[in-house]
Amino acid sequence: MKKQLLLFAFSALALTSCKDDNLEAYDMDIMKGDWKEVKREVISGKDNKTVLYTETLTGCAAKNTLFLRTDYYVSYTAYTGSGADCTPSPKTEGRYTYDADSKVIGIKLGDEGSVNYRVDMLTAKDLKLAQQSGIFDMNGDKIPDIPYVTYKR
Repeated sequence: MKKQLLLFAFSALALTSCKDDNLEAYDMDIMKGDWKEVKREVISGKDNKTVLYTETLTGCAAKNTLFLRTDYYVSYTAYTGSGADCTPSPKTEGRYTYDADSKVIGIKLGDEGSVNYRVDMLTAKDLKLAQQSGIFDMNGDKIPDIPYVTYKR
């Protein structure tokens, strides 16, 4: 009986301590490709529910594109102009890191410092990122508020 109990305990330990090495590859495979920026918002850091600011992108800004590859390459293209006269700004390229356990993606574009985002939603058609670094207090309650960016395919 002791041998069976010991075997069970070691089996349970072995099963719970295994890391799914494919989780990162799976997430990155879903993330790869073009993502159109559709919404920016700031949510209160105090309750993580109250929306302090929302901007649904329209016009040329709705064409802003984040592009990710599975080899950790990232680029961002912003569009300016009005009406049908949209002009892409020069593409900003860089690298990113991704930790599947914490769901944190670190994006470094051009000469800028790396900015960390928590991946709040990731599906084949939706990507929602919560900024983790460089955040600020928008409503003056001395608690940093969280900027979110939502992308769609």
